[in-house]
Parts: sequence; structure tokens; C-alpha cells
Amino acid sequence: MEIIRNADGTLVVGAKHARAHPTDNGDGSPSVAEDPGDAQADSSPGTRLLHPGEGGYDEALAEWDLQQNPEREPVVSTARGRQEAMTLVHEVATSPEHSVAAALQSIDNPTATGEALRHVLVGGVHSVEDFSSEVAQAEGGEAMSAHETTKIIGEILAELD
Repeated sequence: MEIIRNADGTLVVGAKHARAHPTDNGDGSPSVAEDPGDAQADSSPGTRLLHPGEGGYDEALAEWDLQQNPEREPVVSTARGRQEAMTLVHEVATSPEHSVAAALQSIDNPTATGEALRHVLVGGVHSVEDFSSEVAQAEGGEAMSAHETTKIIGEILAELD
């Protein structure tokens, strides 16, 4: 199944197992919905909606990015690309408008920057956390949460593609 990235950064992915949601039995005790039609659904049957910061989100975002260009070579992060990626993420995070398009105008090599960001995502949550710490050290300020960092990376990659 193709992964769908929504405008708010959420991802719709294929679900291997249906999620059960608590319901009320009428006597105040929670139960698990037996019929998938009775469960509260985040998305259509057979899919799952992932929010930035949720388990599996980083991996799904990396997979979504690969789906955008399946012919792309494996990602390679260069020192210059990583530096521009850190500057770009910081600029988007601190911008009052949170404008990705405006921030992209300040970088010299969008391809290398995109590759560096893809490299961060491929590494998973710990890689995103480490990248966020590097951004804070290089650009100043506090490290962002993995959730916020991943969301900004997703916005940048969507704009680059």
C-alpha cells in the first residue's frame, strides 16, 4: 500500500492488524470493540493514521519519501549538506511564519540538504533526536523534540519534491 502524507504531516499507512478501541459497555466498564465498524477509526479500514512523534512515524516518513522517487540512489549525507540541513531546520523552526519555501531560498545545495535530511530519517528516532541536539548546538537555543524535528523534516522534504 502506498503511504499518504496529509497536509498536517500525518501519514496514512497500511495496518497489519486492526486496532481495537475501548468502548463503553453501558455499565461504565470499558470493553474492546469486536466489530471493526464499532471501533473509532482514525482512517479507512486496513489503514492507520500516524502522527509525528508516534511510534513508527519516522520509518513511515522515510518510506513515504522513498515512494516519491523510487529510482533514487541510497541516501548519503555530506558534511556540507548536513550543515545546510541543520541551518534550514533551525530557520523553519524559529520562523514566525514557519515558511519552508522562504527558508529554502537561503541554501546553496537543496539536493545535498535533502539527502542529509533523508539520512537522518533513515536512522530512526534516535537519529532524529541526535540531529535535533546538533541543531541546537550549532544554531543556538534548545533542542526540539523528535516529534517537532520530524514534522519539520517532512515539510522540507515535501517542499523539495
